[in-house]
Amino acid sequence: MDHPEAPHNPPPRLPGWLKKNRDLSALHCLKAKLRHSGLSTVCEEARCPNICECFHKPTATFLILGDMCTRCCSFCSVRKGPPVPLNLNEPSLVAQTAEEMGLEHVVITSVTRDDLPDKGAQGFTSTIRAIRDLIPACTIEILTPDFSGRQDLLEIVLGEKPDVFGHNVEMAARLYPAMRPCSSLIRSLDVLRGIKKISPETIVKSGFMVGLGESESEIKDLLGSLADAGCDIVTIGQYLRPTRLQIPVAHYWEPEFFAGWSNLAKSLGIGYCIAGPFVRSSYRAKEVLKDIRASQHNMDKDKCE
Repeated sequence: MDHPEAPHNPPPRLPGWLKKNRDLSALHCLKAKLRHSGLSTVCEEARCPNICECFHKPTATFLILGDMCTRCCSFCSVRKGPPVPLNLNEPSLVAQTAEEMGLEHVVITSVTRDDLPDKGAQGFTSTIRAIRDLIPACTIEILTPDFSGRQDLLEIVLGEKPDVFGHNVEMAARLYPAMRPCSSLIRSLDVLRGIKKISPETIVKSGFMVGLGESESEIKDLLGSLADAGCDIVTIGQYLRPTRLQIPVAHYWEPEFFAGWSNLAKSLGIGYCIAGPFVRSSYRAKEVLKDIRASQHNMDKDKCE
């Protein structure tokens, strides 16, 4: 039976399991380093609830191609407006900062740049190369926009062989017209399929949020679509309204639902699903990559035996 959708007005109160202690000790130090380098992180721009935990490790998801998005998703707090000129030094700055932070796994994402002829693909390739040149042993995960569905741009980025190629579907299909009017679930699923078709060995990752007004059957359908698209890793997290400028939460899903969706994902053939109220796309990214590779190794070993 579907979980009933919560009324949109007034928004529900924040439940106890979503109240998180914040240790600010490492936050300001890393922020100062990033500002000195002229870099942004999606952790800050999207007001991630895990920012204190991740900055303390330290780890961060670098936001490239500026901090102005050309799309207008109503759930996202990343700034929207006229795009800024590209910083040609950004790839080397990301690599240098990653080295200074002692990172062994770097996650790179970007705003959507529909204004650029290559939709920002070259920004990802240049940043991957800069990191590999400076930190050869580092694993690299990218989280890209849909590149307007262009398969040729996927091929360009995949030519740099990122260890993980992520693209988020974000939400159930029914919610797209109101909340992601410039995007398409069908297009995003085609992107995920394209990654796997072009580079079968690349680990494909996607994620979505709940609490935007979807039903449980829509969540199950979305997991089925991600399995069909060849996803190796899926993340599921609770939507938390970043500021009053974004749409309010429609419903807070109880923690036990996330465990059920994780089990369902695995039963559908998705190799690894990390689900929980505070889970975000890059949460525990290094550990997730290690786990999925160990799982794939064991499967290959069993086949040989």
